[in-house]
Amino acid sequence: MAQSAAVLTDDTLLSRLDRGLYRIERVFALIAGFAVLMLMVLAVVSVGGRNLFNAPLPGYVDWIQQAMPLIAFLGVAFTQRDGGHIRMDIVIGKLKGRALWGAEFVTTLATFILMVLLVWGSWAHFDRSFDFAAPMWSRDSSIDIRLPLWPAKLLVPLAFSILAMRLALQLWGYLRAIGTGGTAPVAVPLVKSAAQLAAEEAEHVSGMER
Repeated sequence: MAQSAAVLTDDTLLSRLDRGLYRIERVFALIAGFAVLMLMVLAVVSVGGRNLFNAPLPGYVDWIQQAMPLIAFLGVAFTQRDGGHIRMDIVIGKLKGRALWGAEFVTTLATFILMVLLVWGSWAHFDRSFDFAAPMWSRDSSIDIRLPLWPAKLLVPLAFSILAMRLALQLWGYLRAIGTGGTAPVAVPLVKSAAQLAAEEAEHVSGMER
């Protein structure tokens, strides 16, 4: 599927930071995709073992519990950078220039504040689980095969911190756009027109047919 937004780059510090963070986000998204693949493999092993040998994979639900933060959170910042999250553009889509960048700044700022609070709360949740003096450094574990839960809980504030950094860069980009009144700021997702999306979809489909 074609992307719904584009991110421009140049040689400014903001753009260099944007591209550097994007490399980290791509690695996180790749890990999330690999986690999905491994869950599929585990499902095949568990179902196959149950049907063929009457011996399903021990702790299958426990491994799903561990993998959920990988799947749910590691790709969030990557999607935010490319403007891939679902959102309502009924009002913002009609704005242009400084009014558009101002509205984007306000909504991004609200999201940034929320993410900072979630980083703080999720870190406290991890801290309650982690203990150097406990077996496997964990105060709690999964029910079946007793996997330590702190690694999964640590992934949440880590992923949210990456997203908070992404939002901070986008706030910087929107502030620059408000100050200059530019029509093509860097390091922020620019929504494409319907004609651009249609052209990209056509190109994508034609590439698949080759």
